[in-house]
Amino acid sequence: MINALIVDDEPKNIRILNGLLQESCPEVKVIGEAISAETAIPLIHETQPDLVFLDIEMPRMNGFEMLEQFSEIPFAVIFTTSYDQYAIKAFRFSALDYLLKPIDHEELEKAVAKVSRQVLSPLPQQLEILLQKIHHQPSAINKIALPSMEGLQMIPVDSIISCASDRNYTAVLLKGKQKIIVSRILKDIEEMLEEYSFLRVHHSYIVNLNEITKYIKGEGGYLVMSDGSSVDVSRSRKEILLQKLQPGKYNSAES
Repeated sequence: MINALIVDDEPKNIRILNGLLQESCPEVKVIGEAISAETAIPLIHETQPDLVFLDIEMPRMNGFEMLEQFSEIPFAVIFTTSYDQYAIKAFRFSALDYLLKPIDHEELEKAVAKVSRQVLSPLPQQLEILLQKIHHQPSAINKIALPSMEGLQMIPVDSIISCASDRNYTAVLLKGKQKIIVSRILKDIEEMLEEYSFLRVHHSYIVNLNEITKYIKGEGGYLVMSDGSSVDVSRSRKEILLQKLQPGKYNSAES
């Protein structure tokens, strides 16, 4: 049984989430409710929940500010939010769970299932990445949080050489001949890296443009990366790649 608290400044939202949990997630027992961050803090200390469903947009003290009041966060957190797509992308960077309002019961079941498998408290680095992205702050560390077989890994973006699709997973090749298998599809990784110097050069591959050492011509050709690995380039992505590597030199007439 997962003991949970619901924190939301709208009583209607609390009722709806409570109903969804009773209907779809019988393994969750709601042991408390709070309509403000201020009242949630002592309630959390008193009840010591396994999981907190935390609204972000609350008056006086929002969900992020509430978490900052804890020196340690010994409970899993699922954020509930009405934020726009930019903010949702920020959650992907941090690998923190969220539910978009109005909450869908299938998404709720998936989020709770993750907690059921392993109750994990958010890492300080995850919250740092999330807040930097939410507030449009440039990240001094430029890291992304990637869930792997071993657990959550905080990876510096510039350490990534290439990413390869592996069905429902992605193989991320790092400097130093390291490789991690990430439980995210390649499309998710592409969205996380699109503001950096990365490019999808094939339906199965993304590369760090700064780590390309050579382009070998061909129908699509292939790339030689800084670690000596090779990455195929699809014919449809060849022109875009060449324009990135040498802007203005290549045009659609190039064969």
